[in-house]
Amino acid sequence: MEKINIYAVSDSLGETAEQVAKAVMRQFDIADFDIKRVSYVNDKEAIDRLIERASKENSFIVFTLVVEELRDYLTKKASENNVGAVDIMTPVLLPLVKQLGIVPKQEPGLLRKMDEKYFKKVEAIEFAVKYDDGKDTRGILLADLVLIGVSRTSKTPLSMYLAYRNLKVANIPLVPEVSPPEELKIIPSEKIIGLTLNVENLNKIRKERLKAMGLKDTANYASNERILSELKYAEKIMKDLKCKVVDTTNKSVEETAAIILDYISE
Repeated sequence: MEKINIYAVSDSLGETAEQVAKAVMRQFDIADFDIKRVSYVNDKEAIDRLIERASKENSFIVFTLVVEELRDYLTKKASENNVGAVDIMTPVLLPLVKQLGIVPKQEPGLLRKMDEKYFKKVEAIEFAVKYDDGKDTRGILLADLVLIGVSRTSKTPLSMYLAYRNLKVANIPLVPEVSPPEELKIIPSEKIIGLTLNVENLNKIRKERLKAMGLKDTANYASNERILSELKYAEKIMKDLKCKVVDTTNKSVEETAAIILDYISE
């Protein structure tokens, strides 16, 4: 049998058409075939060139074109030149149009845009993990946002939640015995969010934390005196940095994140 060339044609990358072509060809006991991806076919001239080439070979076209005019044109030109062509998109698209009663966007590359958004989210999550709890202060200069505050003010949960919103967030603990990183003085104050909590709530949270670690809740870490000292120190740092301060007392992570996102949008 003469070698068959399969053209996977798309107005975007052509990954879907290529994968379908590969899956179909596995159903045949044919070794001599070649799948060629033809990406970004966005005008009739590109279709004309494709048909001209395909008509000179033992070839077949598998295509995903979202613009109706181009789909119809490719189907018509393939038929006129005795080139086999299969539209992958329309058989799924038309029943959905009928059921949903809405017109499709006919915008190429939407799947890839979704993928890019997904990978950006993954990148943001990896960033939050890498620069969590002041592990590496170099992240301050790379971050979209930096959260600062004493221990147990929800810095890490907020960093992860905001990462899901595609923001690269670093968080830095404020401890009286340790000077804050110099990088905080370099970045714009608008990029810094100070988190605080009242003494009573922080005392309860820290005691629970100590219990979870198998330690006595009478440790200095959970004493009101220590907490008050830390909060006063953090307040001074935040005032010096002239950053936005959010009180997380009795607020869920989602509520605090909403305040921060509103602040950023403003």
